[in-house]
Amino acid sequence: MNKIITILVLFFSVSIFAQRTCGTDAKLQELIKNKPGFAAKYKEMMNYIYNPNTSKNLFSKQSSTANTVVTIPIVFHVLYKNANQNISDAQIQSQIDVLNKDFRKLNTDFNTVVPNAFKPLAADVEILFCKATKKPDGTATTGITRKSVPNTFDFFNEYFTASGQLSWDNTKYLNIWIGDAGGTNLLGLHSPADDADGVAISHQAFGTSGTALSPFRKGRTTTHEIGHYFGLNHPFGDGNCKLSGEGDRVADTPATKQPYYGCPTFPNNDINYVCEVSTNGAMFMNYMEYVNDACMAFFTLGQKEIMRNSLAGPRLSLLSSNGCGTLGLNEFEAVNAIAVYPNPVSQYFMITSPQIQIDEVELYNVLGQLVKTQKLIQTNNTIHIEELPYGTYYLRIYNQGKFLKTDKIIKK
Repeated sequence: MNKIITILVLFFSVSIFAQRTCGTDAKLQELIKNKPGFAAKYKEMMNYIYNPNTSKNLFSKQSSTANTVVTIPIVFHVLYKNANQNISDAQIQSQIDVLNKDFRKLNTDFNTVVPNAFKPLAADVEILFCKATKKPDGTATTGITRKSVPNTFDFFNEYFTASGQLSWDNTKYLNIWIGDAGGTNLLGLHSPADDADGVAISHQAFGTSGTALSPFRKGRTTTHEIGHYFGLNHPFGDGNCKLSGEGDRVADTPATKQPYYGCPTFPNNDINYVCEVSTNGAMFMNYMEYVNDACMAFFTLGQKEIMRNSLAGPRLSLLSSNGCGTLGLNEFEAVNAIAVYPNPVSQYFMITSPQIQIDEVELYNVLGQLVKTQKLIQTNNTIHIEELPYGTYYLRIYNQGKFLKTDKIIKK
């Protein structure tokens, strides 16, 4: 009897998530309806990132970020009702690994999932993610908070409240909350509201290990929701094709009438889904669709442009962050004088900072993992990396806890 009950519980858990359900659109409509002033502010933000050269915008676009790999600090807030939901550090790391592959077009399933017809449209978004190493007050952190919540806790409505976990400064951190979906079929959502800004993910659709359940055990729910965080819409938009908003407003993602589920077969021109019949049909394998994790594998060049516009406008403050203060304008010249050489490097590289004090560097691999930290005490400093494998690394330079600059290092 106990075995039968266990099987039924497992079946029920899996069947809840038989299809992807994203709560972002519903949350957005709720905010537009109930939060005074939100609709106008949100419209202004979206107009900027989709039309940065023509919109009457609130933001100042920084073109210098257009072709630079940037690293975004994440704080993970784990809200658990029982020990099983208190997911492990390893499950969290598995999700970071997925993000750093998906946003850099390094995912191993790209070639097998994305048809040849769409491969030329695929983008390296040039965004990396790491667990925050400094709290808002400048003290050290693992980048993870944990809190026990009662069984009555309504995760997707309370995650950002005092009953859950208040966000860290969301102009400096990407806040990700992980918790129990509470019997709903929601996998995740992004809320652009100030106090809830970030993403909330069911622990059963988070990462690639631990409590994550198939068919959403490849970490793509978080990839999808962070796409929303950077301004992307679903390809099916509001379902009215070109009559109202042209799908997701991205030129290289064909508009559709409704979401695709499961694992469709390419090409797909089902008139119940596509807005226009074409040779290649729908781009159902895009990260912003509703298909299973194993059947989505890329962002497009058009989607990259939207996300980079977001980083040049409403998300600009993330670029000077890791729990550190924003640089004053009078410091930029001094920061730009920081030199890192030689590059590529075989054994060690030098950091020279003639105009501004620097006292610490961090080196991350392409998966966003911190592989080396070194304190600096001179104007000219030597950083030895003989022990590191060949490849690409990302250097972050600090002064008294304040992030100053990032550079890409090639170890040959």
